[in-house]
Amino acid sequence: MPVDADAILSLAVDLATQAAAVHADGRKTLLRVEEKGSPFSLVTQVDREAERVIVDGITAARPDDEILGEEGTSVPGSSGVRWLVDPVDGTTNYVYGYAAYSASIGVEIDGQPAVGVVFDTGRDVLYTAVRGRGATANGDPIEASDKDELATALVATGFAFDPALRTRQGETLTRILARLRDIRRSGSASIDLLSLATGAVDAYYEGGLAPWDVAGGAVIAEEAGATVLRSTVDGYPGIGVIGANPRLLEPLTTLLRDAGFALDAS
Repeated sequence: MPVDADAILSLAVDLATQAAAVHADGRKTLLRVEEKGSPFSLVTQVDREAERVIVDGITAARPDDEILGEEGTSVPGSSGVRWLVDPVDGTTNYVYGYAAYSASIGVEIDGQPAVGVVFDTGRDVLYTAVRGRGATANGDPIEASDKDELATALVATGFAFDPALRTRQGETLTRILARLRDIRRSGSASIDLLSLATGAVDAYYEGGLAPWDVAGGAVIAEEAGATVLRSTVDGYPGIGVIGANPRLLEPLTTLLRDAGFALDAS
């Protein structure tokens, strides 16, 4: 039977809202902060509780769906629907009280990104999108920037946890910075993609990402009119992303390639 995207969206909105409540409650308690394989990568009880709330909600409503979550959830499925969950995207920001963190949910249907729901809990804004239907922020339509000049483009990026990879990212940034208006760095891939979707930045690029980092925000940015390229990047683990409106995308991709950040075209 065909998958009901509206039902998926409704469930994702409900679960992201519940996760946002977990975030808010967590700010009122003493956070238990741990390192996750690196002093730069943090996890708290709020990350785990928010993921539990989302995963429990999915399995109760749709027990045959696949789920992949940042905090260790890996549930096989047989329905053709896969949920990618980042319960707190921007944990370091959350720990410090810096308002750039979210609950991010992306849903693939038959292998294709189809639904994105990201609750920007630092700013209390709910972003949603369904493939082919546009994107919204708190119910209002949103639209990406139409800027086509690199010299006046505001570009977001992020940095990895690994110090050696950060050094490489800094070298790439040094090569492109003089060619742009400026750079912004939120510390959350989903927040950067939301900024792309609303025109708060004109473009976004980053390497070393995980599927749950981009699954929700990419659908929203694309439905707001941006193009979001995702592939591997030589020398980077995980996923590399370049996003911009179609007119800005080609010159930005060329600039980044010349600076040593090239998405695999295969």
